[in-house]
Amino acid sequence: MAINTARLDRFISDYHQINRKKVRLILAQKRVYVDGVLATDIAQLVDQFSHVIMDDEVLQANRAYYIMLNKPIGVVCATKDKIHKTVIDLLAGQFDQDILDSLHIVGRLDLNTSGLVLLTNDSRWSERLTSPENKVSKCYQVTLQNALTPDYINAFAKGMFFSYENITTKPAILQIVSLFEAKVILTEGRYHQIKRMFGRFRNPVIALHRYSIGSLHLDESLKYGESRVLNISEVSSINS
Repeated sequence: MAINTARLDRFISDYHQINRKKVRLILAQKRVYVDGVLATDIAQLVDQFSHVIMDDEVLQANRAYYIMLNKPIGVVCATKDKIHKTVIDLLAGQFDQDILDSLHIVGRLDLNTSGLVLLTNDSRWSERLTSPENKVSKCYQVTLQNALTPDYINAFAKGMFFSYENITTKPAILQIVSLFEAKVILTEGRYHQIKRMFGRFRNPVIALHRYSIGSLHLDESLKYGESRVLNISEVSSINS
């Protein structure tokens, strides 16, 4: 989901339905500000979060939203669903509908997985989190039906080949927490990956909970279904 960018002269031309020659004159007359700074370059790029003012009229003042949600089991990571409650439904009442309509989900969880879900309307930010090149880690707490052994550690570290897709998973870290519990750290997110990897040992996953994405950890004060807006340092940590 890409953010749209445009040259300033085109943005103003489209907004006011005037030709670009007139826009050049408007900029020369020092009538336009972008993010509080006098705009003089017609080729300056603006995006959906650029604050644009002309003649004291606000042409655009969109705000970026970054939201952390503790997803419960039984809720789908979708904007709309005819059967199940969605993560967007959980945010209803906290945000205006136009804000909800602008959000997309960063790193989905399946119906029976709980934990940290991020939502935003800033595609550049979400792309940094989801791009395979950035190798952002995702940490999960896993409860198994059968007892764990050290063999699991080596198997996850080597990666596993799945013939159906003809892919080998990237190396993953598995730490045995107790006889039936493990911590798993992935840098990718293939379809039902954790459940399928444990499936190689014929060991069903009883519970799966994500508690961190990169440097962002699920706020322990959030109960299932609750959410909050990320603070500035949390948002900025993705850029570091």
